[in-house]
Amino acid sequence: MQQNNRKKQFIPFIMAGDPSEELTIDLALSLQKYGATAIELGVPYSDPLADGPVIQRASIRARKNGMNIEKAIYLGKKLKENGVKIPIILFTYFNPVLQLGENRFFALMQQNNIDGLLIPDLPFEESSLIKEKCGKYQIDFISMVAPTSNQRIEMIAKNAEGFLYCVSSLGVTGERRDFDERIEAFIQHVKAYSSVPVVVGFGISKREHVEKFYQIADGVVIGSAIIRKIESLLPLFTNSTLKREGLQRFEQFLQDLVSLGNERGAENESQRTIENVKALSTGQTD
Repeated sequence: MQQNNRKKQFIPFIMAGDPSEELTIDLALSLQKYGATAIELGVPYSDPLADGPVIQRASIRARKNGMNIEKAIYLGKKLKENGVKIPIILFTYFNPVLQLGENRFFALMQQNNIDGLLIPDLPFEESSLIKEKCGKYQIDFISMVAPTSNQRIEMIAKNAEGFLYCVSSLGVTGERRDFDERIEAFIQHVKAYSSVPVVVGFGISKREHVEKFYQIADGVVIGSAIIRKIESLLPLFTNSTLKREGLQRFEQFLQDLVSLGNERGAENESQRTIENVKALSTGQTD
């Protein structure tokens, strides 16, 4: 398998309902326009252990707007109905899933066209039942692997679906200036065992970061930098007469951040990924 021939993945994270359902749809369409190959749709949660302050604030804003796990799943369908063609991965902590009830949760996921599931606080060793249900409902279970995974790396990588989320550093999410010099060796170790794209997340916030990880991995996940930009544009997004200007500024930010060389034309290329997030593993280039 020659991973350097794969189309590079740009997987942004946005919080469902921040600053509103309508704006979540607009933001997702802008992300798709500027090259997103899938979208992580975050479920706001009161105790987000893996999230830094930027995403925590987005979670608070979304919860104040009434967003919850059930509404976030329904929003997934609305995204597809409004023109989002790329896979949608629901990013949620485990407790909201338990509160909703696993059977209802998976039924809603299937009914509302959710392609993948990522639960950051569910250890791989405890995920077999959830992963089994994902298979039953044709939803990819997205795994995470960290530098501390050690002997577990091979096991996690060989069982990965859709793509494998490679955590660049320890701690919570957030923007970083630099990365540990051992990150490249870690990524190469993971790639040696993975049959799906290995994407890197946690701390990616600059064009230089994107360029770096496009060289050594199969793509990037960007969360805090995008959420921070959304936060900075809230005065425009929440004013109906200025919303369009806000979206234009957001798209300029995306172009500066991830449009390397020629525009990536995701709206056309993503036709191959409509069915579900498993299409990411094919990674075919034109």
